[in-house]
Amino acid sequence: METIGRDLREMQRVPLAASHIAALQAAGVERHYPAGTFLARAGEPADRFVYVEAGEIEVVNPFTGERHLPFTLGPTQFMGEIAFLNGGNWSMPMRAVRDTAVVEVPRLEMLRLMSEIPEMSDIVITVLAARRRRQLDARDGTLVLLGEDDDRAVRRIAEFASRNRLPYRSHALGSPEAGAVARTCAIASGQPAVIFGRDIVVTDPTPDKVAQLLGLNYNLIDDEAFDVLIVGGGPAGVAAGVYAGAEGLRALVVEDVAVGGQAGTSSRIENYMGFPTGISGADLVWRGEVQAMKFGTRFAMPRRVAKLERLEDGAFCATFENDQRVRGRAVIVATGVQYRRLPIDRLEAFEGAGVYYAATEIEARYCRNAETIIIGGGNSAGQAAMFLSRSARHVRLLVRGPSLAASMSRYLSSRLEADPAITIEYGSEVSLLHGDDRLEAVTIRSLVDGTVRTIATCAMFVMVGAAPNTRWLSGLIALDGHGFVLTGDAVGADSPYATSHPGIFAVGDVRAGSVKRVAASVGEGSVVISRVWDYVRAA
Repeated sequence: METIGRDLREMQRVPLAASHIAALQAAGVERHYPAGTFLARAGEPADRFVYVEAGEIEVVNPFTGERHLPFTLGPTQFMGEIAFLNGGNWSMPMRAVRDTAVVEVPRLEMLRLMSEIPEMSDIVITVLAARRRRQLDARDGTLVLLGEDDDRAVRRIAEFASRNRLPYRSHALGSPEAGAVARTCAIASGQPAVIFGRDIVVTDPTPDKVAQLLGLNYNLIDDEAFDVLIVGGGPAGVAAGVYAGAEGLRALVVEDVAVGGQAGTSSRIENYMGFPTGISGADLVWRGEVQAMKFGTRFAMPRRVAKLERLEDGAFCATFENDQRVRGRAVIVATGVQYRRLPIDRLEAFEGAGVYYAATEIEARYCRNAETIIIGGGNSAGQAAMFLSRSARHVRLLVRGPSLAASMSRYLSSRLEADPAITIEYGSEVSLLHGDDRLEAVTIRSLVDGTVRTIATCAMFVMVGAAPNTRWLSGLIALDGHGFVLTGDAVGADSPYATSHPGIFAVGDVRAGSVKRVAASVGEGSVVISRVWDYVRAA
């Protein structure tokens, strides 16, 4: 299956060409660092591209101060990580091993060079993506979690980091590794914690606090203006970000949880063109995010838009939940849908402690060698069942209807039926949840004869229903009876993606009548930009 990048260990090194180096030297400044000097520390802005002309640079373990990796960077190589593209922060410290001479190019200048010299851009992005893959594969990062399995707040950070492809290390409480980290950071042994570097222990950890440390949430100036605000970071929103940046529009993509949206929770997508061996939803959209950042599109997350309003000058103002505001000459609604919260008593109490709405590697760990329940009959539920069957003792798929024919792709339903580790129960629903602090069992009721039975389980996945995320639109545009955005002929607009309010467009699953597939969302996000460009230019 495809991933976010190539394997750094197997890559043939392709150095920058002489013309690339000349361009870097013309755009940057030469600096000298004595041996032992830090060129970057974890949490500092990754605001420059560093090309090594002479000397040697090493990655430093933030807890021990020693060399972290067996290899170093030398002449003709460059320092950097994928966060550079979005103006994020360094995730690992970098130090000169001996006297070192480098060329440093400011971030915006480097992005300009990458847009003008695609061959150089290809080399840089390939290496940066491979470096991120190495960090993820090795679970190697400055972000360290203690007690992920025991503490909901820590678990929430793990889920946030995993879905956003952020490297982190996780140690179980009571393990020698957790004890060593606790001693180094001077915290109580056996205490759940979120740690960044050696000196920062995050109190009351939230995704927003971690995002600030990593530079993910993009420090916006209040009332900062963009050509287009893209609200939603799923396939449609990210595709719009790619094409907006490519067309020279100043674009901001706002996402409240994780880039990838609901598609990011799909463990394996096999029917998306160009990926014959499949790719996870998160990895697919992450690649799109990198493309968009290369063209200058910015991403702000986790950020939730609470209100959208039209200003007197014709621009739009989006207000976040933290009361910060940004302006846009046009708005693309790409907030997608979310799984509906089922009317089951105590469901909310078990969310994150046995009840889940995504099936990624994080959740797979929680149901290892256990009975697992999945509610839903769509492709997402089927993909989750296949993925979780690798780690769970048994997967039970509950479907209210009599068949999967109308809701799931045939290739997927055939695999489910053939897998001995998966049982499909038609005409069934969960009626009761059991447990104290964590889910321990569920009661399943037959819709055919009303019989009930209780199954012991520690994990139930809800993947049913589609509720559009449109409350934040403040009544500005017309919605259908289910809350989906009406566009095109339904509101008398001249574009299938134009809403009832000029300057506001809608794409992807949130749009009424759209085909609820990743490929369709990517297509809509791509083509809407031509209409956005026409509107912005006319305005």
